[in-house]
Amino acid sequence: MSSAAKIVCILGPTGAGKTAVSLGLAEKFSAQVVNFDSRQVYRDFPIITAQPDERDKAVCPHHLYGMLETTEAVSAASFVDMAKSVIEEVKPELPLLVGGTGLYLQALTSGLAPIPDIPEEVRENIRRRLEAEGSPALFKELESIDPEYAAKTHPNNRQRNARALEVFEATGKTFSWWHNRVQPPSPYDSLKVGIAVDLDELTPLLAKRIDMMIEAGAIEEVRKAWEKCPDPDAPGWTGIGCSEVLSYFRGDLSLEEAKKLWMANTRAYAKRQITWFKRDSEINWFSPGSLNEVSDLVENWLV
Repeated sequence: MSSAAKIVCILGPTGAGKTAVSLGLAEKFSAQVVNFDSRQVYRDFPIITAQPDERDKAVCPHHLYGMLETTEAVSAASFVDMAKSVIEEVKPELPLLVGGTGLYLQALTSGLAPIPDIPEEVRENIRRRLEAEGSPALFKELESIDPEYAAKTHPNNRQRNARALEVFEATGKTFSWWHNRVQPPSPYDSLKVGIAVDLDELTPLLAKRIDMMIEAGAIEEVRKAWEKCPDPDAPGWTGIGCSEVLSYFRGDLSLEEAKKLWMANTRAYAKRQITWFKRDSEINWFSPGSLNEVSDLVENWLV
């Protein structure tokens, strides 16, 4: 690029109110929304992953939501490729990147670590272990090897846990070591806006949102997705809420047990997101409902 493209990034923990801010900014600045949430890319789970609904999409164009099948994997590298392409299409309008997957945003704005190719025998070894021992066991190992990266994932995320262990086995260096290497300058001039909510304040809001998702048809959504992809190890099923509702649908948990587990995993995820974003000194933090203040910041930055 001849000059750095301007992008505005709206980030924060799940349920913090990022969508409302992004829609308000989109209306004021003729912007378009680009997703950077790793779960909202899956077509079969619009309710459980809180994807924009038709009213949201009527405000402005939305990109990178619901475009993958449950069987398709997504990585930071593949996300960056898709996001760069969309940003080029959106220009000269303003791209609003909205989401909570910090690794994806970091990969886009700061570049990806040049991790060497992983030998197939190493991949196969980790795959066998994953099948034999399960993702939580590999996650526990990851916590001891690379606690920094383990704090960014969760026990049920088979893809990320396996990838981190593959890299360590093949290179002798942790995923975090590779990610923390000095990267080339970003191709983007980015303004980062964070929506800050205290975890204790956020918790009851997350519980209410889970109830609303169930009322909106989350169980039926899982039933239809299971008909299409009856493989609980498929990438799309790793999303928080998807596996818990599936456990209820398959009779492994009662609905209340599934909701309790869903809530616990959602809260833990929100805590990890808060921890991740707190480390980024470039983020301008605002409380929910501060659209006017955020708009002023964006307007001054664009001048």
